[in-house]
Amino acid sequence: MVVRAGAGRGTIYRRWAGKDELILAAVACAGQDDAAAGLPDTGTLRTDLLAMLDPGWLGGGERRLRILAGVTAMMSRSPEAFAAVSRGIVEPSVDAYRQLIQRAVDRGEFPPTADVDTLAEVIPAMAAHRSLFLGQPVSLPFFTAVIDGVLLPALRQE
Repeated sequence: MVVRAGAGRGTIYRRWAGKDELILAAVACAGQDDAAAGLPDTGTLRTDLLAMLDPGWLGGGERRLRILAGVTAMMSRSPEAFAAVSRGIVEPSVDAYRQLIQRAVDRGEFPPTADVDTLAEVIPAMAAHRSLFLGQPVSLPFFTAVIDGVLLPALRQE
């Protein structure tokens, strides 16, 4: 962290009192991007969802799994951490899925009765479950299975 920041540890901790505060600041910054501006529009929900995946986060990620576990532990100790992670990571992710799904409903891919709000939580929830509780990396085959086997069939239900 210190090398990439181009600053010494003392400089970092003059601004943040400890690791938890530093992590909360980083998480808060993560949610400040306008995710809607970068959403793919390929013409179908399935290809939009696949295009939205960040290949850098797919595959083995033992370090990523440790980071997620640490953030989750911090959330259990602090209501501020819970709120920051929710605002910075969970809500923007669910909102992006909500926008993609709603756009697909609006263009007639799925019935207007589709439960967009609930289904927008499916992919983030399953990815979190897989990484945090099963300790397994998320992968393209995993996301494809969730999209094709869970999300799209649920959207087709009336």
